[in-house]
Amino acid sequence: MQDYKVDSVFDVPTGVDTEFFRPSGEETINPHGLVFTGSMDWLPNEDAIRYFVDEILPRIKERIPDATLTVVGRNPYPSLVELSKSNESIIVTGRVDDVRPFMERAAVYIVPLRIGGGTRLKIFEAMAMEKAIVSTTIGAEGLPIENGEELLLEDTPEGFANSVVRLLQDQELTRRVGQRAATKVRSTFGWRRVAESFADLCEGTVNKPAIAAPVADERVLVSR
Repeated sequence: MQDYKVDSVFDVPTGVDTEFFRPSGEETINPHGLVFTGSMDWLPNEDAIRYFVDEILPRIKERIPDATLTVVGRNPYPSLVELSKSNESIIVTGRVDDVRPFMERAAVYIVPLRIGGGTRLKIFEAMAMEKAIVSTTIGAEGLPIENGEELLLEDTPEGFANSVVRLLQDQELTRRVGQRAATKVRSTFGWRRVAESFADLCEGTVNKPAIAAPVADERVLVSR
């Protein structure tokens, strides 16, 4: 492995617009409503909803018969659209101009992802909307948030269903988890905070003194 002699490495956290993603207070919350948001033409999202509908939702409805799932995102796969026509508990919106009302109306936000990579911005958005979240470990991968505090993590159908039911049956717990999530994301991952962090890193780098370093038979100035 090439040694580049780098002595200082920093990261800038992912951010979310916490002023945009904020409850309006104008929507009526369905106490047994679940919501998922994401482009449904992305394979990990399609797999997540297939998994949830086939293996998790039936377990939830055994205990909460009027539980509903709203899937918000462009290009839903055809069989999901057909299923929603015959199953009143599944609502498929397709593309919408604004996901926030759909998120606000739900009691619990689900992230049943089993595959895929990238930054899980949907979780930060849901946190900013004060939602209680149940996610797989993969669904929240890489985010510095704590299981049991800002969200609940479950990797089996039984565990996922149990955590969803627990939240749907305990509105005070749902409120507490959502509030902790909102406090965390607003204090640490809001755009203003992230921008300040990046600006501080840039300023610190610019203000560090230059040092002399040998390159071949010459000496040049390089910044740390």
